[in-house]
Amino acid sequence: MSTRQAEPPPGDLLMLRRTALLPALTALVLAVTAGCTAADEVAGDSKPSATATARPADNTGAPGGAAKDGSPLADAIGELTVKPEHTGSYDRDDFKHWNSGADPDDGCDTRQELLLAEAVKQPTKGEGCKLTGGEWLSYYDEVTVTDAGDLDVDHIVPLEEANSSGAHAWTPARREAYANDLQAPRSLVAVTAKTNRSKGKRDVAEWLPPAENALCTYLEDWTGTKLRWTLTVDQAEHDTLTRLAKDCPDATVDYEPAP
Repeated sequence: MSTRQAEPPPGDLLMLRRTALLPALTALVLAVTAGCTAADEVAGDSKPSATATARPADNTGAPGGAAKDGSPLADAIGELTVKPEHTGSYDRDDFKHWNSGADPDDGCDTRQELLLAEAVKQPTKGEGCKLTGGEWLSYYDEVTVTDAGDLDVDHIVPLEEANSSGAHAWTPARREAYANDLQAPRSLVAVTAKTNRSKGKRDVAEWLPPAENALCTYLEDWTGTKLRWTLTVDQAEHDTLTRLAKDCPDATVDYEPAP
């Protein structure tokens, strides 16, 4: 790996990169939403093919509301609803992913669009949106990755955790929207496959990223995603967030309720 100039801390770099690219993705979503229809195909798992499915037609049952900007982390945690987890069945296929992403016409699915958005060094986009070259920073473990195949796109709040925190009652379209959420910089993140798979379905009371510098960013991301999608937290999760937030006095949470 070549020597690079000093960069901002991983958490700051991640937020700068994602914040800078979010308006473009949002504009694409607004441009195509009116003509989208629900897909019949079930998308792949953590390593999808280049074949993309259609975006959902709507998000029936989704709450509205104004964006919440810059709340201190501890205050944002206080907005979460504490409730025992749903213990019913979970089927990963109920959360269809990856679909055609923010731009159904670019030949890329959600995973590929996220990798393009988060690249520190842009990869070459080939036929079928095959990505070669490029460079990414996995903020969970502060590892620089130069092969897209070594990355997973992680749902900050895992699909099974979301299911037990309220998503079990959602419509299929809303679950698909959650699983492919490119409209917010808080829902999906490109990280090393090793850290994503060590995390699995576990919440913050059970797993935290190994890089010390990642803690506060991860707590912001977790809390912001739960608030955006009105997902609940169990008592152990809430207590862990509250305890760890004391180590992040400058952390803030920005989120916009999911449409």
